[in-house]
Amino acid sequence: MKNFKWPKHSVLIIAIIATWITTYIGYKASFNMKIDNMMQEFILLMNPLSFLLFVYGIALFIKSTKRRNIYIFTISMLTSIVMFSNAVFYRFFNDFITLPLLFQTSNFNDLSSSITANMNLTDIFFFADAIVVFLAIRLLPKSGKETAQNGIVARKLYFIMAATIMMLNLGLAETQRPQLLTRTFDRELLVKNIGTYNYHIYDVFIQSKSHAQRALADGSELVEVENYSNANYAAPNPEMFGIAKDRNIIAVSLESLQSFVINEEMDGHVITPFLNELTKDPDTFYFSDFYHQTGLGKTSDSEFLLETSLYPRNGSAVFFTHSGNTYNSLSKRLGENGYFTNVMHANNSSFWNRDIMYNALNIKKFYDVNSYTINEGDAVNWGMKDIPFVEQSVDLMTEMPQPFYSRLITLTNHYPFVLDEEDMLIPKYDSNSRTLNNYFQSVRYMDEAIKILFDDLKEKGLYDNSIIVMYGDHYGISENHNKAMGMYLDKEITSFDNVKLQKVPLFIHIPGSEKGEVIDDVAGQLDLRPTLLHLMGIDTKGDMQLGADMFSPDHEEFVVFRDGRFVTDKYVYTNDVCYDTNTGEEVEGLECEPYSERTTTELDYSDMIINGDLLRFKEEEKEKDYMKPNENEIK
Repeated sequence: MKNFKWPKHSVLIIAIIATWITTYIGYKASFNMKIDNMMQEFILLMNPLSFLLFVYGIALFIKSTKRRNIYIFTISMLTSIVMFSNAVFYRFFNDFITLPLLFQTSNFNDLSSSITANMNLTDIFFFADAIVVFLAIRLLPKSGKETAQNGIVARKLYFIMAATIMMLNLGLAETQRPQLLTRTFDRELLVKNIGTYNYHIYDVFIQSKSHAQRALADGSELVEVENYSNANYAAPNPEMFGIAKDRNIIAVSLESLQSFVINEEMDGHVITPFLNELTKDPDTFYFSDFYHQTGLGKTSDSEFLLETSLYPRNGSAVFFTHSGNTYNSLSKRLGENGYFTNVMHANNSSFWNRDIMYNALNIKKFYDVNSYTINEGDAVNWGMKDIPFVEQSVDLMTEMPQPFYSRLITLTNHYPFVLDEEDMLIPKYDSNSRTLNNYFQSVRYMDEAIKILFDDLKEKGLYDNSIIVMYGDHYGISENHNKAMGMYLDKEITSFDNVKLQKVPLFIHIPGSEKGEVIDDVAGQLDLRPTLLHLMGIDTKGDMQLGADMFSPDHEEFVVFRDGRFVTDKYVYTNDVCYDTNTGEEVEGLECEPYSERTTTELDYSDMIINGDLLRFKEEEKEKDYMKPNENEIK
């Protein structure tokens, strides 16, 4: 040991230090991760180190200096790409990339405008370590040779040090977040505690585990989940059950629309004049405390929630990962009751894997981009503008067999909220966020499109015999724009406010009902399926669903988010803190504990259904019952 000397010039050491520093500075500059104390800051500083020591340390086994240097430079490039990709992704989704998303290549072309808008010139910093490594390889003199014995000792000490740092990291993380790797649904917590690189390794493990669940499932888990679903069934309100029986259902997904714009102004300009009127319409039920519950699948997740009353998957889009599953969807139940089920969306049929997933959801017809005539000037940003889209959609509805269930997916109010000048009905907002500045204009355009939709439905004779359901699909303004949002709302945005800003509008418009009102009960997208079926006079007792009829006296005010946060009529839980839902003040954590346990249970049950494809066993049971011989016939 006394003869052992560390090489005088080491590209390896320089690479580890350069990537470590680049990663930590990248954390601080590009990710809005809340740090509560010095221990969390220390964990954030050290968490890249164990991975970097291990992955770069493989170079110690490469004898050729040239090959060793090529390996080290390749690793530095790969880590740079990982950090850069996560930073760009985080600016829009406020989340980190997951493995299934990397394989959703069919979406890349459509996402190009959003990706480009989120790139900054300063992102070149993420490649600073690769530049440093390249210069070190070119400029540093070759280090002297070491004996075979010294080499073995050095490697042993090196990897013992790496393992020690990893165990220390996990130990400290466990003190800050107990059961971090078994109970968390929040990727930001994982990155904050174990680091970006280790998080991606953990993600590979989790995704592999979910695929194995289907292969190992035998249907026995179904009983437990079914019992939970049945226990939480909310019987329909007799006054509302069947109120829209046999009417057409026109459901409109309002792209990126959040509730903070409803009945509000921007610099003296009314943002949503038509939707504001609807909140006071005697035929409209407006839910003012309604939340989106989507994950990384965004619009596709909102579709999944509406159709199945199950939670989306954590870290991926069900539309991609489980499009071959069996589902007892809203469309399936309506189809069994004589409805022509369809979706109208002027985009490519393969986007979000819709052409495959819609078959699994028993949607009979998909009116994709090929069903529309897109003239010059009719498209902007992501595709066909909302006004010509709704006009042509109503024309298509006139040709449908009735009753029909049509779900319209709007497009124009999509990040980065670009409009043609002639469609700008109000001025831009003036803040430090170009995203928020553009948002009010595109929301105003969407509002105008909805007004035209109503007018056209009346003109074509479809209005009186329809029910029109409109809901915000997911947030439009992420937490990355809190400073600008604070300017607009004239307050400092807290973690509590971030949860409250996940409210999206829900309008249920039943022409001629004259029962409309503003309902301020806490509810979420999970509740849409049972609510709509009950309005149609179709009972959902016995259906495998986790939501409940919002009109039912038994409906519980409890909304769970995919990342483990939740809202009730009394509490808001986020970032391990329990708040009073009315005052925003912190309260004793024990108040939220029963809801936290139920949150974990519901998310776990939903994952069990999806990952194990458990509903296929329910269908198999139905088929067996159907195939059984009739005893009376035998006699």
